[in-house]
Amino acid sequence: MKLSWLKPLLGRTGPFTTVYLDATRADSAGENEAAERWKGLRRDLEHAGAPGPVLDEIGERVAHPTRVPGPHGRVLIADTSGVRVDRVLAEPPARSVARHGDVPDLLPAVRAADQSVDYLLVEVDRLGADVYACDLTGRLAGGAHDVIEGGHDVVHKVREGGMSDRRMQTRAEDSWERNAAVVATELDRRVMVHEPELILVTGDVRAVALVRDALGQRARELVAEVPGGSRSTGVNAGAFALRVQASLEQFRVRRREQVLDVFRQEQGRDEAAVTELGDVLEVLRRGQVRDLVLAEAPAGQDSELSQRTVWVGPDPLQIGLDRDDLTAIGVLDGARELPAEIGLVRAALGQDAGVTFAIDGSVELIGGVGAVLRWSDPGTPSESLVSQSADQSRLRTAL
Repeated sequence: MKLSWLKPLLGRTGPFTTVYLDATRADSAGENEAAERWKGLRRDLEHAGAPGPVLDEIGERVAHPTRVPGPHGRVLIADTSGVRVDRVLAEPPARSVARHGDVPDLLPAVRAADQSVDYLLVEVDRLGADVYACDLTGRLAGGAHDVIEGGHDVVHKVREGGMSDRRMQTRAEDSWERNAAVVATELDRRVMVHEPELILVTGDVRAVALVRDALGQRARELVAEVPGGSRSTGVNAGAFALRVQASLEQFRVRRREQVLDVFRQEQGRDEAAVTELGDVLEVLRRGQVRDLVLAEAPAGQDSELSQRTVWVGPDPLQIGLDRDDLTAIGVLDGARELPAEIGLVRAALGQDAGVTFAIDGSVELIGGVGAVLRWSDPGTPSESLVSQSADQSRLRTAL
């Protein structure tokens, strides 16, 4: 998932205010439901010392409808200058929470990224294409779109026969290819500049194939075809929307499984994967982590890490189980204790690592946390002895 939009938070000065709430509105008469939920959270934040102007801005944003139908959540993160992150989540939290402290609570924002896909929807025909970009919710931004016109308008073949007709057929096919090349060039540019995760292409079957063939390798690898869409009217919008959502969900599953497959393979080889909180903290300190893996708690339940804490320093990679771990790496000032999930995600972002949530039982995690590594060396924690013990926690203590 793309987390680069969270990175600037690490360079800002706290304290931070994080709000994670159910933004669902039951009907048009319930426009103030989210605002009502916000009132209780605001009281908690006032008691925690959050500044009034920041709370006022959050309240104004919460009161403004998201225009997203059905159940959904929202996460807002603010520093002393105002709101820096405001994202809609595909699913509402089990309970609304708010925190005020020296570092932002990044986990809800990471969950928002996990539930969304940064994608383009491209409707093509033999003249060009309409391109729709998703917004920060991972949904299409209303009906707004860009139009790409190829400019070559000899697009219909004739079937009467004869030399002239064959020339027209050749010209038509040439026009299709030229128009497809124009569309492909623009999509290549967007991939280079905006780096979407996925490109959904629909429309005229022949035009779809021509555009796909004309794309550069980088963009072509992002393409998934979705039948049923068109630039023209008469499309079954409801059926097509369901196909789009199915494609996005397939991509989310594939994105997660690609990371978890690597974790399983490296764990089996006892190479570039570790688990257990202490070992994960060690590789985070060393900047080795490519992807942090967190166990996804069942709905309504707390995660295994929810009662654990870590100690952190001013730098995200200054992290340990206790204050002595920080002292050992030279952190003498600015050490503080944080909930483990906050400290882990902060350290992962600090080294441009990804974060992946593992459904219960999908991978073997000790204490609900693991990591896929960029590299390993003789100093990397070893999991081989742990995997051979029936009493893993006791053996790890002994190690």
